[in-house]
Amino acid sequence: MTTETIISVFLGIGLAASVGFRVFLPLFALSLASYFDIWSLNENWEWIGTLPALITLGLAMIIEIFAYYIPFIDNLLDTIAVPLAAIAGTAVVVSTAADLNPLITWSLAIIAGGGTASAIKGAASATRLTSSATTAGTGNPIVSTAETGTSILMSTASIFAPVLAIILAIIILVMIIWVYKKIRAHKI
Repeated sequence: MTTETIISVFLGIGLAASVGFRVFLPLFALSLASYFDIWSLNENWEWIGTLPALITLGLAMIIEIFAYYIPFIDNLLDTIAVPLAAIAGTAVVVSTAADLNPLITWSLAIIAGGGTASAIKGAASATRLTSSATTAGTGNPIVSTAETGTSILMSTASIFAPVLAIILAIIILVMIIWVYKKIRAHKI
């Protein structure tokens, strides 16, 4: 495996982690990176770097970000965003992984990309649901802002510093596991 292959996988997994916070923001970031030739995508995924894709993903990103500031719509969005995050997390890894056998690419994409995005999205959804239950939704804009900020940070790191992004993704996943164990210990 070449250094380029490893870095491309790190890019994909970092973006998949970002997808766990906002589905369309990392896709838009990837589209921008491809459009401006910062990153090359796999041949079948080059369409992401086209102007129509850039505009479509940009509009979807803006709508998604603002929709998360509408009380109770944010919770509704989370119900559909969890499966979308798994799909988008898988897609970003497939689109960025370079020079890998298709079996390895898709296995890695489903497990690392879809799994990472799903785990983070599930934790984010649980956080928002807890905020809704404890603050009647008034705390949700703070949660939304933190999620959007984290998605921007992860997307930027993924594109410009993929090694840093993979480290951040691991830290986020470890924190999710730690919080889950704390919550589970209190329920027992």
